[in-house]
Amino acid sequence: MVKYVEAIVDDRLHGDVLLGWNDGFERSWRALAVASDAGRIARIDRGWSTVWFDTVGAEVRVRNIGADVAVGDWVIVSSDDERVDHVLDRRSAFVRRASFEGRRAESHTIAANIDVVMLVHSLASPPNQRRLERELVLAFDSGAQPVVVLTKRDLCDEPQRTLDTLTDVAPDVAVHLASGITGEGIERLAEYAAGNQTIALLGASGVGKSTLINALIGSEALRTSEVRAGDQRGKHTTTAAELVPIPGEGWLIDTPGVRAVSLWSSGQGIERAFIDVFDLMDNCRFRDCKHEDEPGCAVGAAIADGRLDPRRLEAMKRLVAEEQALEEEQRVQLKAQDKRGARRARPRA
Repeated sequence: MVKYVEAIVDDRLHGDVLLGWNDGFERSWRALAVASDAGRIARIDRGWSTVWFDTVGAEVRVRNIGADVAVGDWVIVSSDDERVDHVLDRRSAFVRRASFEGRRAESHTIAANIDVVMLVHSLASPPNQRRLERELVLAFDSGAQPVVVLTKRDLCDEPQRTLDTLTDVAPDVAVHLASGITGEGIERLAEYAAGNQTIALLGASGVGKSTLINALIGSEALRTSEVRAGDQRGKHTTTAAELVPIPGEGWLIDTPGVRAVSLWSSGQGIERAFIDVFDLMDNCRFRDCKHEDEPGCAVGAAIADGRLDPRRLEAMKRLVAEEQALEEEQRVQLKAQDKRGARRARPRA
């Protein structure tokens, strides 16, 4: 991968600023009072991290022993280049609930230090409002700017229905049409990387993420595969998250196709993703309105006159309940850990 980076930056100065370094990371690095330079994680493969530094071709491959790291993180590597010693404070992180059995109350960081999260959906598949709502909750909570990208424009003669359907659940979020095959919309998407910003792409398998990235970087650097004709579902052509340079400036983080979009503890993600519903709730007669059959319910009135799809209200309630269940699961797990710790602390007779 380093040879590819050299080709991209051959005609421009390559330094940590171009890798996405800023004053916030500088302060975090200085607070550690270490002599080692920070590097950025470019790829993770089963416990191994590839770390890039500010010199072209300068990279090390280290173990993630005891370190919670993700592609996009800035880290300090040990003097023997064996492990990650420190992870600098993140300014954003795309986090979901871990999908592994036995670790359901733990988080999984998909990408870190990102500026824009592109939520990728295919125009060649039926629009999935419920998935997009979940993705928007995660995106808003990440601290990055969410953008919706509808790919495979070349395969869809009439995109307006899908566009309208998904725009309905993405108020105040930019939605773009694009084709990695014809190049339509690619230039506009590349503008999000201006100023050496980092873009992360998230989407299910087969939505065309790798083809889109190849169009953005002007190279067949990422492997693609055909999707099934029947349901337009594809294989996982991306097997590991990876930081990819964009010609000129900016970075992309490609992520493996995510089948299950499981929420992590939300800050204001649900409120921001369902801003239309929350705006209505502010006008309900009673502050503790459950939006069922209470008198003076502004949400119910909006559903009755067709201004709000009742499925959207139900989707929001399910996500709130899911978040509450996760918080309870975390409390139970923490309580169990505290009890085990107390037992270990008792002196032997």
